[in-house]
Amino acid sequence: MKLRSLVLPLFVLAASAWEVRRGDEHPFIHVPLADVDDYTSGKVHMMIMEAMTAYVDEIRADVVHATGIFDPTLGIEPITKYTPCIDGYAVGPGPNNTYGCRNLDLYSFTPHGDLGSKVKVGNDIWGWAHTSSDGVTREFGLVGQMDGTAFVEVLPTGQIAYLGRLPTQTETSIWRDIKVIGHHAYIGSEAPGHGIQVFDLTKLLDSSLLEDPKEFSIETDLTSLYDGLPAGSSHNVVAHEEKNLLVAVGSVPRLSACAAGLIFIDVSDPENPVTAGCAAEDGYVHDAQCITYYGPDEKYNGTDVCYSFNEDTFTIYDISDLSSPSVISATFYHGVAYSHQGWVFDEKNQSYLLLNDEYDEVFTRGWATDQKTTTYIWDIRDLSRPVLTGYYKSPAVAIDHNLYIQDGLVYESNYRSGLRVVDASSIADDPTGAGFFEAAFFDVHPEDDGIGGEAQFGGAWSTYPYFKSGYILTNTLERGLFVVKLNKTE
Repeated sequence: MKLRSLVLPLFVLAASAWEVRRGDEHPFIHVPLADVDDYTSGKVHMMIMEAMTAYVDEIRADVVHATGIFDPTLGIEPITKYTPCIDGYAVGPGPNNTYGCRNLDLYSFTPHGDLGSKVKVGNDIWGWAHTSSDGVTREFGLVGQMDGTAFVEVLPTGQIAYLGRLPTQTETSIWRDIKVIGHHAYIGSEAPGHGIQVFDLTKLLDSSLLEDPKEFSIETDLTSLYDGLPAGSSHNVVAHEEKNLLVAVGSVPRLSACAAGLIFIDVSDPENPVTAGCAAEDGYVHDAQCITYYGPDEKYNGTDVCYSFNEDTFTIYDISDLSSPSVISATFYHGVAYSHQGWVFDEKNQSYLLLNDEYDEVFTRGWATDQKTTTYIWDIRDLSRPVLTGYYKSPAVAIDHNLYIQDGLVYESNYRSGLRVVDASSIADDPTGAGFFEAAFFDVHPEDDGIGGEAQFGGAWSTYPYFKSGYILTNTLERGLFVVKLNKTE
């Protein structure tokens, strides 16, 4: 059942010092997009999934690009050499291969078809690095697609080598999610009966794959298959690496014992993943970040927590006892349409968190009335009472999807406006967001540039920014995998 007793309305902040500093903004008043029952029942989420499904169907039917601007079913030329951003553009070979950019250079682009996908539609991305005994580090991308997961090596030059793929466990699905703990990948999907595939990434170290990519077998190449989900599906998988803990979220049905909330899986032994408990108290969880808490709220220092994004709330859980987790707070917020995903600004000092709402731009909610991508800034110094202190607004019109943070830079995958890198280093001095600025961008969906962008699905799904080499991987719905690198920030 959706929790209500701990919800903290934010209209009390309307006259706060933060709003005065922002000047002419709307007061922080919570007015939900839909009735609470429409969130609890899954009606709002189904609306979003149906819209995404319709868009993907159009891609595959060549309806979106029937004008001939770009037909993914016919393919697009790969870019296999360094292509710098010059005068605002990275220019590749052939038509429809020129991308707007600033301070990000393109090192390679590989279409989904060249990564073994027959469906040619992408989704999630994650990475893994391996350092050998002689100190050589190799970096690998795990590329989610409708029909499976492609494996690539990111070469020192920034180009990629396709090594092979692992097919979907059951049927195709637009939604696939990948995380890594140790040297194993954990792959979940919305596909019914899929479970969570456990794949040993050291298989990718085989040098023969560079010349002869392999289609790995779901029968013989998996370390294990976790089949403890209520219907086998999950919307996302979350990794608490320090604790060898995997968390499946959005595992319907919502009326199951775990209510599609947090399902805890002990992966200390990857060959034998074990269910360790679940958190049903605040109902459906769309995505989360689960980590050990270090920060100013002394009561929780050293405690394992999950920052969760629960459709109409930002919810924080104490998961120190996996058999009996508890909700610390569940908070509505100004402009909420669909609380989708977020990340703490600094894992070693968890004072602030950034959240993206997937549908505020679509329905022109709150601060997103102009449909420019809006990122919400939370003060989490008191976990029992998070405070919405402000927001950052992108200069581009687009829906936001996933964001990750590294060294003060926020890497946002904002669907049709592509990868946007935001400098948020001013957050401690001014958590209103007034000092945030766009440091770089790479637009992976040029089709809507002529009309100033669209708050529609398409383009960048997710980005992996954590390689020590500085290479950044962005996976897209229609095109494929982009490898870019910052040349400077300003």
